[in-house]
Amino acid sequence: MPASPIRKLVPYADEAKRRGIRVYHLNIGQPDIETPREIYEAIRGYQQEVLDYGPSGGLADLRFTLVDYFSRYGIELEVDHIWITTGGSEAIVFSLMATCDLGDEVLIPEPFYANYKGFAEMAGVNLVPITTLVEQGFHLPPREEIVEKINPRTKAFIICSPNNPTGTVYTREEMELVAQVALEYDLFVLSDEVYREFAFDGRSQVSILHLSDVKDRAVVMDSISKRFSACGARVGFLVSRNREFMDSVLKFGQARLCPPTLEQIGAIAGFKAMDRFIPQMVKEYERRRDVVYEEIGRIEGAFTQIPEGAFYTVVKLLVEDAEDFTRWMLSEFSKDGKTTMVAPAEGFYATPGKGKDEVRIAFVLKEEDLRDAMRIFGEGLHAYRERQRERRGSESSELVGAE
Repeated sequence: MPASPIRKLVPYADEAKRRGIRVYHLNIGQPDIETPREIYEAIRGYQQEVLDYGPSGGLADLRFTLVDYFSRYGIELEVDHIWITTGGSEAIVFSLMATCDLGDEVLIPEPFYANYKGFAEMAGVNLVPITTLVEQGFHLPPREEIVEKINPRTKAFIICSPNNPTGTVYTREEMELVAQVALEYDLFVLSDEVYREFAFDGRSQVSILHLSDVKDRAVVMDSISKRFSACGARVGFLVSRNREFMDSVLKFGQARLCPPTLEQIGAIAGFKAMDRFIPQMVKEYERRRDVVYEEIGRIEGAFTQIPEGAFYTVVKLLVEDAEDFTRWMLSEFSKDGKTTMVAPAEGFYATPGKGKDEVRIAFVLKEEDLRDAMRIFGEGLHAYRERQRERRGSESSELVGAE
């Protein structure tokens, strides 16, 4: 199992805090926006005398609520097209195990959500990367670059839009390209749509469920974690109109018995109340996106495209090793008693060596803290690059002396 690139440097952050340094966490997608009160009220109001096992596929009330939720986006479903999972993580693992045998391959644009590596390892599946570039806003490459990766072991295509870690929102044309490739080569499309609502500048997310041509091979993997700011609730869901796929997934669900009941009760209330808080939440993240993009534009040696959705961006840095820079920020640099922690992006790639000069920044802090964090990040990057120059100069002098 690979170590999490998001969490593996946590001991350095903990040590910085023990030294009295305040660490701005830009490394993990943990929203700071309050969880909607309706979720807690629904859980507190649960009066059943025994908290017994629930249905393996989730509470029927939540599944019917999700039918209504998807209808808001012009997606018509039946209740049996939806199973509830223990978080979006389980939805991903179940999808990989239901569509692939051991050693099968899954196409995935890189950089990608780092935990896909762990999920693929658990399922015995090989991820085959399709490289995207920051200079192109991490949008998909031409069709020929995708199909050249396909072979008889290829069984599925994972897509994530709005994207973690890049903030890219794929266009309808890109989603149709994925659908066409899936049809031609008999692939499932596993679409991670956790950030569906978080599309900025008037954009609308295009779901794989909007494309009727692939309705028998389209799978949506989703979760309440981000839209309800409820990452600890561990309620996800799988959506597919493919009966055989759903029957297989239910068997996995039966093996783990049931998803958490109380959190499902809260999720029902969250979906019914989402018009109260989602619009404000999206505006808040859009403002934060603007802050981060504006501040990055002021930093010499840093480059990104403006994120189109979610609450992340991948930034290219003029450094040789972004992980070393991240570690140095935690162990050796502080400004006014503060420093930052970002996620080195190499762990978001499957191609060896890719992302070594990139980091992911999550804009999950309030605006004032975010501006301060980006200022400190910029000053730290400047100091680190100066240190690199001095070290290279020293090494050159030593070589001359040796000669």
